[in-house]
Amino acid sequence: MSLVLISVKIMVDEVTLREMALSFAGSEEQPHFEKTSFRTKKKIFATYSAADKRACLKLSEIDQSVFSTHKSGGIYPVPNKWGKQGWTLFEIEKLEKELMLDALETAYNEVIRKKIKTKPTMP
Repeated sequence: MSLVLISVKIMVDEVTLREMALSFAGSEEQPHFEKTSFRTKKKIFATYSAADKRACLKLSEIDQSVFSTHKSGGIYPVPNKWGKQGWTLFEIEKLEKELMLDALETAYNEVIRKKIKTKPTMP
């Protein structure tokens, strides 16, 4: 008898996305026009459009270029000036949970990093 290993990929849905986004310290959910936003310290790190089943995350330009190379084709810059600022669309139903969590954590850290910038101290 031989052992067969089966790999199960857990894909993302709206409930999973919400749970992951709210798992970060200080994150909260608020309406944002016709979408849902996920924020920390009053800064948006992700939005979700239920109508399109797409999340939009705030990434650095470098992180955006890395995530956009994913083989699913479900990750790409917003096709306007927002995309040039790092806002990136994620078609959540095409993506595995582990990848989406990594992207959300990256977006959260990007917003936290910018929010915490310290002022130079005087000598």
